[in-house]
Amino acid sequence: MKSECERCNTALDADGIAFICSYECSFCATCAQVMNAICPNCGGELVLRPRRRQDVTATGS
Repeated sequence: MKSECERCNTALDADGIAFICSYECSFCATCAQVMNAICPNCGGELVLRPRRRQDVTATGS
């Protein structure tokens, strides 16, 4: 996952809201809205980026 918006260079927190296309181009919510949720690189749909789980330690269950 990329750490900054590819359009405006705003930092994208790992647990924050960001939008990606199928090629993982990454954009902040503001830029995604301005671009009508269409990736300027590939023309694909921008969707809400999934968040990574913070605690990834195995619990054994």
